[in-house]
Amino acid sequence: MNLSSLAPDYIRAIAPYQGGKPISELAREMGLNEADIVKLASNENPLGISPKAQMAIDDVIADIARYPDGNSFALREAVSQKFNVAPNQIVFGNGSNDILELAARAFLHAGCEAIYSQHAFAVYPLVTQAVGATGVVVPAQNYAHDLDGFLTAITPRTRLIFIANPNNPTGTLIAKAELKAFLKQVPKNVLVVLDEAYDEYLSAEHKSEAIRWLNEFENIIISRTFSKAYGLAGLRIGFGLMHADVADMLNRVRQPFNVNSMAQAAAVASLADDDFVARSYAANQAGMAQLTQGFHKLGLEYIPSSANFVSFKVQDAAAVNQLLLQNGVIVRPIANYEMPDYLRVSVGLFSENARFLQVLEHIINKQ
Repeated sequence: MNLSSLAPDYIRAIAPYQGGKPISELAREMGLNEADIVKLASNENPLGISPKAQMAIDDVIADIARYPDGNSFALREAVSQKFNVAPNQIVFGNGSNDILELAARAFLHAGCEAIYSQHAFAVYPLVTQAVGATGVVVPAQNYAHDLDGFLTAITPRTRLIFIANPNNPTGTLIAKAELKAFLKQVPKNVLVVLDEAYDEYLSAEHKSEAIRWLNEFENIIISRTFSKAYGLAGLRIGFGLMHADVADMLNRVRQPFNVNSMAQAAAVASLADDDFVARSYAANQAGMAQLTQGFHKLGLEYIPSSANFVSFKVQDAAAVNQLLLQNGVIVRPIANYEMPDYLRVSVGLFSENARFLQVLEHIINKQ
């Protein structure tokens, strides 16, 4: 008997999420020295973590035999004060992906629909399909969200709309005025998930104002993460901000102790380290300029990005990706996002960006 047949059809049809290749895996596959490998595949912070976060981890690790605070009291207070939201409007997750899944589990079921864009984050269809709901894909416009298309796609079966801003993997950004005008037209019984994982990398004029809109739009869920600019990807911690009634539903399906003690302590410390976030932003601005200037020099098309990565177009992207791997450089192929001619590269340190561009130039010249 094939035991997989016991699972529902919609579960068997899921294609598991594929993360960026780990350095250790590439080293084993190619016989390379780990120290010589540059990983620019997963949009991680090349500066590492805040020194304050490191100290917080050191302080809490001795008590690791204890269960974490299931209500994340200290972190809840820190987020509440930082973003001026009530504690009961906050939900914490094992990464911001957890917030997306909790929203799907709380509000979707078979017969419901969730709307998301073509070329948008792969987790949206995954969490939709995992609960037996139907995903509705709106074609992108120049690799960006078509909000008018979203409005047209809304039906009586629509329960959730997922919007990544900036979007991954394209890096495109929806203007604040355009987004707010869209929200005003969305029916009040449809929840809009605003996935703002990369907001810390936006300039002051482009930063999201969605948190200020929570009182005006009770049907929005704002998803944030500590994995990007805060550098805590390995600890897996994120949070959602929303109306208290919506938060109550997410907390009903949230697993107990879903955020570990080290993650909570590191997140509290990270929120207090504005200097580290500012340095991360500055490093990203410089690195983005370095990469895009390199693409100009090589005559390569790329999608202007508002995040900490950029997607660029190459001839035979799969082959170029394989050659990059053979040379110890890990980037992200994005054919699964219906972008087979593109690769996505994360912004790294100056030396990492330079190594990537050097290897890429060598590959293109040989092509």
